[in-house]
Amino acid sequence: MDFGSADSWGAAIYFWIIPVVLGDAIFPPVPSEMVVITGGALSADGRANVFLVGGLSALASWIGDMVVFQLFRRRLSHVLDRWRWGRRVHKGIHDALAKAGRSSTYGTIIGARFIPGGRLATSAAAGIADVSVRGFSLCAGLGALLWACWLVGLGYFTGSATRLPFWASSLIGVVLGLVIGAVVGIIVTRRRGNRSPVEEPGPLA
Repeated sequence: MDFGSADSWGAAIYFWIIPVVLGDAIFPPVPSEMVVITGGALSADGRANVFLVGGLSALASWIGDMVVFQLFRRRLSHVLDRWRWGRRVHKGIHDALAKAGRSSTYGTIIGARFIPGGRLATSAAAGIADVSVRGFSLCAGLGALLWACWLVGLGYFTGSATRLPFWASSLIGVVLGLVIGAVVGIIVTRRRGNRSPVEEPGPLA
């Protein structure tokens, strides 16, 4: 694959979206936002289908959220501790919960994915709090759709407005997304704080 070629990325972006966005559900440092924004930039350049990029991104986001939700709802998070990488992921989940708070309200399930670590924290918190599967599924689906539309739209807008190479448009979109996400994260964190009424039963296993 020629990483500088828009044609190569246009053909491969669909195969990158699902595993990267799924991975981000459990391990936030995975650059899912960058991949989705790149898909939007490639769409603006005519190298990808904007609806397919958005649909795959939303589907992968929803599936990832449901996996994390079920993992904590069924109290299976200890399964991660069987492997070294799993213990790191498990610790990262609790760190995300500590930083983003453990609110499991439906509004938070939809909106917290727009701040760093929020998607993971709210999915885990909803599972811990035994939120109904149907309610979480619907909110996660709506949130995933809004998240995908936002990132794909951001990439598409920067690509259309700048007419720069797709990778440059992607970087601009990522920077804009990080800045906006950081601002929203600061506002939400100050309002909500780090404390939560939801506590996971038992020690970290």
